[in-house]
Amino acid sequence: MRFREGAGRMCLDYLRTLRHGTVEELPDAAAVAAWAEQFGPFDTVPVPSEGGRVEDAQRLRESIRALIDSARQGGGWPASARYAVNAAAALPPPCPALAADGRLVWHADDPIGATLSLIARDALDLTSSPLLARVRQCAGADCGALFVDTSRPGVRRWCSMNTCGNRAKKEAMKARHVD
Repeated sequence: MRFREGAGRMCLDYLRTLRHGTVEELPDAAAVAAWAEQFGPFDTVPVPSEGGRVEDAQRLRESIRALIDSARQGGGWPASARYAVNAAAALPPPCPALAADGRLVWHADDPIGATLSLIARDALDLTSSPLLARVRQCAGADCGALFVDTSRPGVRRWCSMNTCGNRAKKEAMKARHVD
């Protein structure tokens, strides 16, 4: 597993590719193809030639973040972000087919574009649904990742108990023992 997952929505996992707001995990076409292969429906995703796909992928991520941040604050969606996410959502999605062995296989002439379409559609669905109220920002000191809080009381604080939650608990325990 190359990229972090577990945010509860594909679009939120996609936002994690800009870790801590500064570490770019999609710097080239190979990384974009690897993300699409890990999270999309395809068994393999060929690496596209450099060019627009990296910029498209990064622009979509920035636009999704702007839409989600705006929606969490009550609306006023930025026109440029809306346009970019709507345009990506309009790309042809992957097409399912049943293989001779009974497996479901997916096809797209442009697997990267099809995966970007799935991500954009997920973002549009999330920003317009009641589930948006359950989107939280990780309380980890160096994290800030968004995730869907599926806990019954709705008070989850960390994107992952195995990483940020564990780190915070260790720091709290260390602070108690120092005093």
